[in-house]
Order: sequence, then structure tokens, then C-alpha cells
Amino acid sequence: MRIIYDYSHLGGSEILQVRYPECNRDIYEVITQIVAERTKVSREKTKRGQRLYAPSDMNRQFREEFTRRGYRELRDTYTITLPDSEIAIPGAFKQIDFVKDKVLIEIQFGKYFAMFYDMAKFQYFFNESKADVGVEIVPCHALHKQMSTGVAFGEQLVYDIERLKRHFPAVPVKVILIDADSEDATVTEQT
Repeated sequence: MRIIYDYSHLGGSEILQVRYPECNRDIYEVITQIVAERTKVSREKTKRGQRLYAPSDMNRQFREEFTRRGYRELRDTYTITLPDSEIAIPGAFKQIDFVKDKVLIEIQFGKYFAMFYDMAKFQYFFNESKADVGVEIVPCHALHKQMSTGVAFGEQLVYDIERLKRHFPAVPVKVILIDADSEDATVTEQT
């Protein structure tokens, strides 16, 4: 895969370059190792029979590559309680795909809300002093159009973060938009 755009929020890119150069290098190397293939045959009404890029295959490759480089999942388990209530719900958790040192990495090929929830998780772990920076790796719009309906795209996330200014997330984040390497990966945008 290839990077088509990266966005630095509250110095996320700069923190990676200066304080975590090994992690920064790992991220770029891992992305170039991922091979996006059209392995999914769509059954959706609007894309029936089309060969699409499969998020599960790309996620598997990301997991293998990051794990090989010493990254692990980060999970924080807790009990949910409410103020002035006896309600207690054990076993709740927040989870991040990959962490090394204090760099959090999420690969997101899901729906739009999942990208934004990743920002909330970055904020949570930052507030808990378990993170210095978050990295969100997401498909660009052109790749998103060649996947199942409902997959989010990074341009929307960057657009929204820009409009929220410095208010949310209040944690340094780098957003990386990726696309497939193949020549047929880029779709001409039409409105």
C-alpha cells in the first residue's frame, strides 16, 4: 500500500519524528508491506459481483507486520459505575490495536463512527498517561470507493478534526490516508 496524505494534529507527526523515530519508521515500513488485493466478491445491491478490497485481509497483514516488530494490543479493563447509583458493570474495556512505547496505532477500515471512537480512545489513554501520540491509519476516499459500502474514509476525519480545532481530540494525533498500490486502485472522482 502507499500513503497518499498524512495529517498532523497538535504536533502528532513531529512527536513521532523527534521522540519515536523508530516507531515512525516502522509505521511507514509496515504500510509499504501491505498488499491490497480484490479478494471479496460483493453481494451488495449496488456493487453485486464486483471484486472489492477486503478489510479483513488487510487487517490480518497489518497485525502480522506490527506484531513482528514488537507491537502489542493495549487493553484497559474497568468496571462501569454511575454517580449516585449502585449500578456496577464489570468487564468493560477500551482497546487499541497496537502500542509500542507510548505510541498508539489504530487501523480503521470500519464505519465512520469507529474512526471518531478511535480519537476518543486515544484521548482516554493519553489522559491515563499511557500514550503520548495516536496514529490513525485509514483508507483514502479512492480506496473507500473500492470497498464495501459504509467503510469510512480519512478525508472526512481530517475535515472534521480541522473544524473542531484544538478541542477534540486534545491529544497529538497523526492521521495517515492510504491507498492500494495497483494501477486500478485510483478511481476518478465524480459528483
